[in-house]
Amino acid sequence: MASPIQPKQQEPGTEEAKKNATLENIQQLGQTNTLSGESNIFCLTIIGQVEGHIVLPPQNKTTKYEHIIPQLVAAEQNSKIEGVMIILNTVGGDVEAGLAIAEMIATLSKPTVTLVLGGGHSIGVPIAVSANHSIIAETATMTIHPIRLNGLVIGVPQTFEYLDKMQERVVRFVTKHSNVAEEKFKELMFKTGELTRDIGTTVIGADAVKYGLIDQVGGVGEAIRELNRRIEEKKSSSSSGGIVQ
Repeated sequence: MASPIQPKQQEPGTEEAKKNATLENIQQLGQTNTLSGESNIFCLTIIGQVEGHIVLPPQNKTTKYEHIIPQLVAAEQNSKIEGVMIILNTVGGDVEAGLAIAEMIATLSKPTVTLVLGGGHSIGVPIAVSANHSIIAETATMTIHPIRLNGLVIGVPQTFEYLDKMQERVVRFVTKHSNVAEEKFKELMFKTGELTRDIGTTVIGADAVKYGLIDQVGGVGEAIRELNRRIEEKKSSSSSGGIVQ
């Protein structure tokens, strides 16, 4: 009597292993894939609240800067990655962590493009302008306001001096990496009357471009086209750079 046909067993390290790896990436990094040879563009997402030195409650959607920094280092070192696209939908968060991410993006040697979808608020503004080229969706918003402290604050002159220096770091970074004038940025930051219970300004899509904060209005298609254009531009300049007349 013939034995029934046995189903073909999955070889270890094939489809099931790939599914497990994808699931782990989603749980740990909030991404479906890490760096691989499948694409020459690495897509980095910054969503929710930027988490810094203090762990936020588990119900908060967060971007942990200790996860972002190694990914940027890996993208810089991986020869197969030729460009980095950063997609933002963030409410802001830790100032030092946000500036650290922005500084790392700004110092990458590979072409970079940021795309603001939904929101790029507060410390998300420096991250949004840190790339070689920045794009904002037509309906996306950016809230510009002064730095604030949470929790217990010691009311001494040194505390306010520290806040002032932190704010200057943000202002200098934004004005250096965008086309907005320092006077205009500070005007938006300290504007009264627009936000009901706070000072500052919310700019939407085209207004961010008008003020010089963001380079253009667009979406994913425009971001990928611009990044590919810059990649090709870098390739052509590298190939011609070694020729001596």
